[in-house]
Amino acid sequence: MAPLRIGIALLTNESGGGAYQYGQTMLSVLAELRDERKEEFVVLADELRAGDPLLGGVEWEIAPLTSGSLRRRAFRVAKQLAPDRHRHRWREQRGGPTGAARRRPDIRAWHERLGIDLVVYPFTSPFAFEAGTPYVLAVHDLMHRRHPEFPEFSGSELAEREYLFGSGIEEAELILVDSEVGKEDVLEFYADRITPDRIAVLPFLPGAPTAVTDDDRARVRRDHRLPERFLFYPAQFWPHKNHRLIVEALAHVEDAELVLVGSAVGEVRERNHAELFTRARELGLERRLHHLGYVPAADVAALYSEAVALVMPTFFGPTNIPVLEAWALDCPVITSDIRGVREQAGDAALLVDPESLEALTEAIRRVWLDEELRAELARRGRERLALYTRDEYGRRLGAVLDQAGALVCQSPESARV
Repeated sequence: MAPLRIGIALLTNESGGGAYQYGQTMLSVLAELRDERKEEFVVLADELRAGDPLLGGVEWEIAPLTSGSLRRRAFRVAKQLAPDRHRHRWREQRGGPTGAARRRPDIRAWHERLGIDLVVYPFTSPFAFEAGTPYVLAVHDLMHRRHPEFPEFSGSELAEREYLFGSGIEEAELILVDSEVGKEDVLEFYADRITPDRIAVLPFLPGAPTAVTDDDRARVRRDHRLPERFLFYPAQFWPHKNHRLIVEALAHVEDAELVLVGSAVGEVRERNHAELFTRARELGLERRLHHLGYVPAADVAALYSEAVALVMPTFFGPTNIPVLEAWALDCPVITSDIRGVREQAGDAALLVDPESLEALTEAIRRVWLDEELRAELARRGRERLALYTRDEYGRRLGAVLDQAGALVCQSPESARV
């Protein structure tokens, strides 16, 4: 029997955030496992060529995520429709969130041309279930079900996400989640569509570089004109990220400054960004608030390394990569005392109620003023990070591929029966 051919779908734009980093980690660990695996692998990504830095110097078989004709049609439609206001119309032309999942024989035919038996999606994509090719799908959070009140899910977005996650979970060979809490969420909200044996826990590893040189630190300080001491928060400007609470807390901690990185593109994020800086001006804090916009991963690592602490009072979990990145670079962590994040952080962070100005202010004040506390939090972070190693990630990833491969071969529709 010929070896199973597995496509690894890859996001190539860092604006994909955690899903982008999850895919990068998966690919880099898979490169280390490749010699001991029996399968053949194809990296599926548009606009990706051999030698691209995203491939980490490894030679992979590469193919576009979708066929050329499909990409051209998508581009023509996207040019005709404004990206935000008419996004739902584009989705309706694709199949949209109305009714049963649309089938895309053109994508399935493309996979068949490539000889692909299974596709692993480290990000949630409608291509997974619309194509009909067996697949493994990552579900990083179900916050649209737990917190539908946030403006991120306003308008048609809630129905679109339900189409994406409901169909994606129901038809997958396996679902990947980041934690046991994430598994609980899938079973809570989609108990009628999936059984526990089809959910695999594959936690995040840190995404940013885990070593920073003195030259890196000096360059980043110079290039970005950083204040001498600062708090750090790498997050897109979604309301659930809760930037505003940090700004409110800064008004009560003398001399504390905040450095932000992340996208403010799109109607909701633009509005949130504008309101944040308006509030900072009202409080007289505009000179203590620094938004650097997009910065490359190497700069993010240096920012963690130079920061007094990561401050992340998010409303969403269940897990968050910046906490891991901070630990890897000896950066103390303040984050939210909420389900999922609480289990992720343990005693290696100061946990605060994300709705409490008083709690966040006190946590920032403690970390800002207490060097011994900062050192203790950094030590605990390193210890907690060591509980889940790259080798363990590789073992779990290998088990996922084994289980999914067995399911594909056992399927009545499989030519491998």
